[in-house]
Amino acid sequence: MEAPGETSIGVPLFRDENSSENSDELDKYIKRLELFLRCFGFYQSSALSFSLSWLAFFLIGVALPFIIIEFSYCSDCQKYGIRLFELEILTIEILLAAISLTCISHNLRKYGVKKLLFVDHFRGDIVQFRDRFILKFRGFFTVVFVWFVPCLLLKTGREVSRVIFLQYDSWGQPALTVIALLISWTYLTIIFLSGAAMFNLVCNLQVIHFENYGKLLERDLDVSVYIEEHIRLTHYLSKISHRFRLFVLLELLVVTAGLLVALFQTTGNHGILNLINGGDFAVSSIVETVGIILCLHAATKISHRAQGIASVASRWHAYATCNSSGANLDSGNPTDVLPMYYSDSDLESSTGGYMSIPTNTQLVSYMSSYHKRQAFVTYLQCNPGGFTVFGWTVDRILINTIFFIEFSLFSFVLGKTITVTTK
Repeated sequence: MEAPGETSIGVPLFRDENSSENSDELDKYIKRLELFLRCFGFYQSSALSFSLSWLAFFLIGVALPFIIIEFSYCSDCQKYGIRLFELEILTIEILLAAISLTCISHNLRKYGVKKLLFVDHFRGDIVQFRDRFILKFRGFFTVVFVWFVPCLLLKTGREVSRVIFLQYDSWGQPALTVIALLISWTYLTIIFLSGAAMFNLVCNLQVIHFENYGKLLERDLDVSVYIEEHIRLTHYLSKISHRFRLFVLLELLVVTAGLLVALFQTTGNHGILNLINGGDFAVSSIVETVGIILCLHAATKISHRAQGIASVASRWHAYATCNSSGANLDSGNPTDVLPMYYSDSDLESSTGGYMSIPTNTQLVSYMSSYHKRQAFVTYLQCNPGGFTVFGWTVDRILINTIFFIEFSLFSFVLGKTITVTTK
């Protein structure tokens, strides 16, 4: 029997004043996120917003830096290889930002920010997890700016060093060039990091529910409730996989290509390689690595939490079975370890009708409870779940595989570009 004001999984249906205030605070963070995404063109709900978003992307992210690199640099830039290096880096940055903008804007246009984050489906859960939700929303902005600011400083230092090294006749044009390049770079970098951080946020919000699932087993509810809740969680996890699998795959491929290009150019360069001509490779490599690590870490984390439920359920099943006795056969849990937050009706149903010698009815009920738990554990073991990319579960095994593939490519490039000659 459910306690008044609770659902079958113990989530409050009614809010008090404090929960209402915290829900308002959560709504405030959602609105901040929406405003942030609108400012960088992720919201493309109409033909006008779609056109303006991609026009801004083309002008600020593509045309502006391309014109500067092609026509505004001095003659010595070609001598030091700066123009060629920056064109290659710009191409990778444009591709990464375009992937983020396309995938995230498509999902926002189709689902909206609340449905994309699954916060509208968990109105009862928001009351229970509101503080943790708020921390995750704060974490989105923290991740973007904590990684963006150091890279911006490195980029600014490199551009200023280039201007000083090349010794322009006047400082007006170089200053405007540096400002324009920084604006374009900032725009592309924030779009790329925001896409990675958005995927990270979606996964982290779901991780909260998977982590809480183990506590649900303590409630001594019917096994069907546990199965229903697990089906709900895996259903949303499959939705996340479907919405972001192409995003993760394309980002991984482009980042790999970008790092290989940087490796080819730096190790295969026969001239002098310094901060002036090769500094952008370091900055772009840091940004690319941070973005793909955010994506892979989030995907691996949610897969690990989903797969860990089977272990938690097996432990719960073994504990309930080993501690069963004639006094509580039909509950499967000893009364002295019942959680303190049980309702009175739960306690009455588990302690009422105590008999020192179990009856046949109790034995049948106990065996039925045992087989239900065993079926539940078997179901979890056969349905581990996880974030998938076209059937491949992104877990630690796949991450190790990706690492060795990347290391093999790295070794191949080094073998082709670095040679030792002997006489």
